[in-house]
Amino acid sequence: MEIKRINKEQTWELRQKVMWPNKDIEYIKLTDDDESIHFGFFHNEKLLSVITLFIENDCAQFRKFATLQEEQGKGIGSKMLDHLITEAKQLGVKKLWCNARQNKASFYQKFGLKETDQIFDKEGVRFVIMEMYL
Repeated sequence: MEIKRINKEQTWELRQKVMWPNKDIEYIKLTDDDESIHFGFFHNEKLLSVITLFIENDCAQFRKFATLQEEQGKGIGSKMLDHLITEAKQLGVKKLWCNARQNKASFYQKFGLKETDQIFDKEGVRFVIMEMYL
């Protein structure tokens, strides 16, 4: 198993398959993908999970965190988030945040992220903004 930096194109298929399977692949491409850092979790050279870090000054947002459905619940997401937090600290990030699917908030809380009072809906999915200081 290995977590490494990958290019934006490597994230797109997995993002679409996991997060928005009923949408066209263009839907998951982000205009700021070029300015971000993408990570992939590989096992036997197969990409199982992706996450993207967007840094602005000393604040960073992670987005498009996706693990193949059949690989969820095996600790891959925890390893990815641990890796991302470590990388963010090394890059001088002071505040890390995300738009978490509300039904996944307890997962992020295990890593020290706290729910804010900012909640919104997108395409029928409820999200809460979560944040932590590093």
